[in-house]
Amino acid sequence: MFNKKFILENLKTLLYALIIAVLIRSIFIQPFYIPSSSMEPNLLVGDRLFVTKYSYGYSKHSFPFSPPIFNNRILFTEPERGDVVVFKTPVDNRTDYIKRLIGVPGDQIQFIDSNLFINNSEIIKSKKSETDTIYCGNKKINVITFEEKLPNGKSHKTVYLTNFTFKNSDIFTVPEEHYFFLGDNRDCSKDSRFLTSVGYVHKNNLVGKARFIFFSSDILVGSIFEFWKWNKSIRFDRFFKKIT
Repeated sequence: MFNKKFILENLKTLLYALIIAVLIRSIFIQPFYIPSSSMEPNLLVGDRLFVTKYSYGYSKHSFPFSPPIFNNRILFTEPERGDVVVFKTPVDNRTDYIKRLIGVPGDQIQFIDSNLFINNSEIIKSKKSETDTIYCGNKKINVITFEEKLPNGKSHKTVYLTNFTFKNSDIFTVPEEHYFFLGDNRDCSKDSRFLTSVGYVHKNNLVGKARFIFFSSDILVGSIFEFWKWNKSIRFDRFFKKIT
């Protein structure tokens, strides 16, 4: 015979645990999984990372299913150029993307002969390697690796195909309260350069700032459930790696 009080107490405990988990996920920190190669070599497919939700304040997209609890962003803190940010794509306000913030409101962004310009100033990139191989989808590609330094002094690695497929662009003028994002894998990234699929991202679409990788596995080698392949599939050297 079931004890009604026992069942009710356990249901209450589960409910409280669920509420606490949702609050932590919404207000403090949330795990994310990297499903694409657009941020290689800095983020790899199979990386699992933590994103802080409080970094830029809160909007409806800070919460599961984006409930319309408020129209604007509260406790807003301006993101910085070079931040790696999770945001909801403007096209559907539902899909999570992760890219690097390159342009802030009022900036003019342009590619000229494969070189990135911000406000008519070329962003200096130092060549680090001409022989690296990374992924673009499921294909391996040969790339040139650079270290790129943004106007605020932040540096990060970027990679380009050896023939630099994205060479020239129109001028992108970032609207007020919007941001311009690029993938670090420049020739294999759907980002703000493509106005019909991503474009400029409103501040209310920001979800949080990527902080560090807590787990990583190479899904092309094997599933995490295939423990006999862990020595090859799990990237132990990426555990607790800070994202810069």
